[in-house]
Amino acid sequence: MMDPDHELFVCIVDEGGLAAAGRRLHISPAMMSKRLARLEERLGAKLVHRTTRRLALTPAGERLHTDLRGILAALDEAERRVSGASAMASGPLRITAPTSFGRMHLAPYLPRFIDAHPKVELTVDLSDVFADLIESRADLAIRITADPGPGLTAQRLATNRRILCASPAYLAQHGTPDRITDLKDHRLLAAEGQMPWRLIGPKGPASVEGRSHVRTNSSELVRELTLAGGGIALRSLWDISEALLRGDVQQILPAYEGSSNVGLFAVQLPQANPPRAISAFIDFLVTIYVPVPPWEALGERTVLP
Repeated sequence: MMDPDHELFVCIVDEGGLAAAGRRLHISPAMMSKRLARLEERLGAKLVHRTTRRLALTPAGERLHTDLRGILAALDEAERRVSGASAMASGPLRITAPTSFGRMHLAPYLPRFIDAHPKVELTVDLSDVFADLIESRADLAIRITADPGPGLTAQRLATNRRILCASPAYLAQHGTPDRITDLKDHRLLAAEGQMPWRLIGPKGPASVEGRSHVRTNSSELVRELTLAGGGIALRSLWDISEALLRGDVQQILPAYEGSSNVGLFAVQLPQANPPRAISAFIDFLVTIYVPVPPWEALGERTVLP
């Protein structure tokens, strides 16, 4: 049996504050604060910084929370083995994912996970900002990146292929570039922070400098501008494969693609015994994206090599 104050601390972190945790545990905010202070005094360490807007863990609090989550998962597993209970995923599970990717390539499959794991209380947050797993109280993040982040456990699910593309209307009006150096004479489209483009070509790495013809913080706007004939963009295949299949956009300079270092990752805080809900969700993601993600299978029906 875990110390009740330890369980209280885990609940405070998971719920994001004393009031929310108190409602879950049916304990008054005043008593929650008193018990947290008692735990900090006993450990001789400050565990959380409390402000009017949010709760943030101290380094000591981060270590304790990670260790306690692992202990709780191990206790749960031990009880299941002794009681002979089925190994069923249950409890709260908070997922974060990029906005467009989550809408296009996660949401359509979620009913399958929900039906298979009815006792999991699923929360999905979509944002194009990398969420801090501790601050956002997320159990698992889906990230598209070359670097999932330091001190995290990451499972690579797929390579994120990115291709140069433009609409037939744009190419008819402005011509199709034959060489990578021709791009300097074209309208390039990219969201803030996405240029220069780092590409891999026949002779190795290549860089495309410049600025977006339209300045925007929205990658979705870049996608729609590209479809509407606004210019040339470097787009992920997961984002553009259906448009390629329909002929709404065409791949250009096919010898050049974005670096293969960029991948799709499932990222979590390191813990020896992660809750079964997290493991079940990662297994679910593997069934979707491994060995060939759906957009790659669709890409095989286009002109992509």
